[in-house]
Amino acid sequence: MISRVTTQTQMRSAQANLQTNLARMAQLQAQASSLKAIERPSDDPAKAADALAVRAEQRAVTQYSRNAENGNSWLTTADSALANTTDILNQVRDLTVQGANDGSLNATAKEAIAVRLDGLKQDLLSQANASYLGRTVFAGNSDAGVAFKPDYSFTGTATASVVRRIDTGTTIKVDVNGADVFGANATNSISVFALIDDISAALRGTATTPPSNIGHFLTEVDARMKTVLTAQADVGVRQTQIQKAGATLVKQTGALEAQRSSIEDMDLGQAILDLKLQEVTYQSALAVTAKVLQPTLMDFLR
Repeated sequence: MISRVTTQTQMRSAQANLQTNLARMAQLQAQASSLKAIERPSDDPAKAADALAVRAEQRAVTQYSRNAENGNSWLTTADSALANTTDILNQVRDLTVQGANDGSLNATAKEAIAVRLDGLKQDLLSQANASYLGRTVFAGNSDAGVAFKPDYSFTGTATASVVRRIDTGTTIKVDVNGADVFGANATNSISVFALIDDISAALRGTATTPPSNIGHFLTEVDARMKTVLTAQADVGVRQTQIQKAGATLVKQTGALEAQRSSIEDMDLGQAILDLKLQEVTYQSALAVTAKVLQPTLMDFLR
């Protein structure tokens, strides 16, 4: 059975074709204006899903980059404090050597050395309480505000380290255990503050150690300096690691942005070319429809 094609059927078919062409042209106009290949998920569900996945990874990499930058600043602060600590301990050692020369020093000279040692002890306390953005770098996650109180007691917890995640499965410790560096530990029987107090007391003659034996403190000062240098070397290793991770994250950021752009963005030249072709197609469809569908009865009576 052959279906009858009426004028109304032709008009509906032509109208549907024109609306399809017009909708496609409107879509291309929107894409040319925004240069976005996907205006809504329904435009291309597969690409929309890929774009969402890439954007999620971009957000993660951005957070990792912030973590790496923050961790690098923590380690830079710690490294600077440890370098200053080494300089101060060198001065302590020099003063201890001077104080050991008992025969050439009078009580006034010894007192002057002891006063300088007391000042260096306060300088060491300032370095031990070094902080970054209000957080002490030698006290772990302690919220006490300082790593060492004015009485030189440690406020941190050795097992409560500060870490920064720089990858899905990688974290880096960014603080330093102040108890190991400045306090008593397996290598040093007393804290660095107590050591300086003992040297000062010996110079003033208020300690059980006679001034002539001050030289034996040099061994303890050297051991403390070795501890500080070891801690600084460890900080350097971790800082190198976190800086390399930061450089990798920068490259990854660029690669992800290129991947996102290839999915979501349109080339301006291609977008304009597609739009012009669609305009030609639409204009041709209008012209053909105008010829095929005669608009008035008079056209049939010619």
